[in-house]
Amino acid sequence: MTLFVDASAAIAILGGEPEREMMLARLLDEDAIWSPVARWETIVGLHKAYRLTLPEATQRTFAFAEDLRVRMVAIGEQEADLALRSYAVYGKGVHPAALNMGDCFAYACAVANNARLLYKGNDFVQTDLA
Repeated sequence: MTLFVDASAAIAILGGEPEREMMLARLLDEDAIWSPVARWETIVGLHKAYRLTLPEATQRTFAFAEDLRVRMVAIGEQEADLALRSYAVYGKGVHPAALNMGDCFAYACAVANNARLLYKGNDFVQTDLA
């Protein structure tokens, strides 16, 4: 099955967080995908959380995707519609999952690509993709 890599998972792996090994094991066993939004969030998240320069964060993120063969999927009209629907059901201020924009697009890309989500945190656990 396909696995959509949310930025939270990519940051946990690249940052050497406690979940790293478990997430890497799952990535090695699955066909992994992510979106331009997830990649952007990963770069910015590494820059902020680990005080990397943007070029350093970009280089590490691109190397991560290449090394683990994480394939980029496009965000089109279907994904945009699904992201809006996910906000209506699970969005911040609407549901305890409190999905933000990046989360809504991760959810949408996972649904559009019939993928499971690889993530860190308690947000997606409260959705139907958990």
